[in-house]
Amino acid sequence: MTTIVQTASPDVGIVPVESIRAHFPALTRRHAGKPVAYFDGPGGTQVPREVVDAMADYLCHHNANTHWAYPTSAETDAAINRSREAFADFFNCSAREVAYGNNMTTITFHVSRALGRKLGPGDEIVVTELDHQANVSPWRALAKERGLTIRSVPFDPQTGELVWAEFERAITNKTRLVAISAASNALGTISPVRKAAEIAHSKGALCYVDAVHYAAHCVIDVKEMECDFLVCSPYKFYGPHAGVLFARADVMSALDLPKVEPASNEIPERVETGTQNHEGIVGAGTGVEFLSSLASGETRRERLVRAMSGLHARGEALFERLWSGLNGIDGVRCYGPPPGRPRTPTVSFTVAGVSSTEVARGLVSDGIFASNGNFYATTVMERLGHSQTGVVRAGCACYTTDEEINRLIDGIRRIASAKNVVG
Repeated sequence: MTTIVQTASPDVGIVPVESIRAHFPALTRRHAGKPVAYFDGPGGTQVPREVVDAMADYLCHHNANTHWAYPTSAETDAAINRSREAFADFFNCSAREVAYGNNMTTITFHVSRALGRKLGPGDEIVVTELDHQANVSPWRALAKERGLTIRSVPFDPQTGELVWAEFERAITNKTRLVAISAASNALGTISPVRKAAEIAHSKGALCYVDAVHYAAHCVIDVKEMECDFLVCSPYKFYGPHAGVLFARADVMSALDLPKVEPASNEIPERVETGTQNHEGIVGAGTGVEFLSSLASGETRRERLVRAMSGLHARGEALFERLWSGLNGIDGVRCYGPPPGRPRTPTVSFTVAGVSSTEVARGLVSDGIFASNGNFYATTVMERLGHSQTGVVRAGCACYTTDEEINRLIDGIRRIASAKNVVG
């Protein structure tokens, strides 16, 4: 049994983890006599009570379609605008540059089709091997339709990081768009997005950033990143299932979007095809408000920066213990950058002789819920040699505790030891 050691928590300037946990009803669940430890956050976090209450309040008391002359319609317009303003602070942009969709994947297919109407043979798009397929497949589909060329930047399986020299070589005067993830959902690797955007812009190309995994762990600043697009999914950071897009106002205005004829051509609504998920938009904005409540500050943006910076520091401390503990178990192999490198507190690993599915099932008896598979990062798994069985993935969230880290390490040690005895 691992001795429970409290992580040396840095002065992160956010509320204590036990106070955070009190907001999440899911954390009262027990399984096999143990409180459930949710390490499946990279696939979708648990939701604080405030988000659920806000969505229920909207549906019960304000539910209507938009832009009509009666009170509930006006209230819906106001609620959507409040959510845009919250995400404007989350991204550090204008509310006019925030648009909604079903999820990141749907938004990316939509934007890719709009961009593709002006592209043709001879034009090139650069993607990376680290990316989730949601930031690869839409561009490959577009290339097939329009006769474009796709260039894929490799990553180093030993470090889990992009081969930057190859990235620089891939971008030429023919490049029209660079698609890159801010953080790998499979390995936790944080990539230098601003550097990518600068190189893209130097060749006259746009930069499209997948921040789905990054958004749960780090401060987003689209001005500092210098990206043209950034997309994320609030259900990865304590909100409901929805997708949110940042697009620079001039770029959003110029998109040749497929749309129904009477629909608004004004930004940001011109991006939002059909009636949106109003309750999801309300919940997503409330999720941002929840994050801002974890730290103090005069403005919401200031509170968000402090909260996300604090959560990142806390996550780094938890991850260092998790990485060290897992690597100390015979037969366990961890993938991605080690502690000290730019990364999120998410680790993918394997146990020798035990499939990822068996490991995930085995952890359930310890009250641990962790995901396994390829996580739609199929090229990553191919390069790691796990395209068939995948890996186990454990991610720290704002509610993760030292006790849960220790319980996960103990669970993996038990599974690995049982295999060694049988073997």
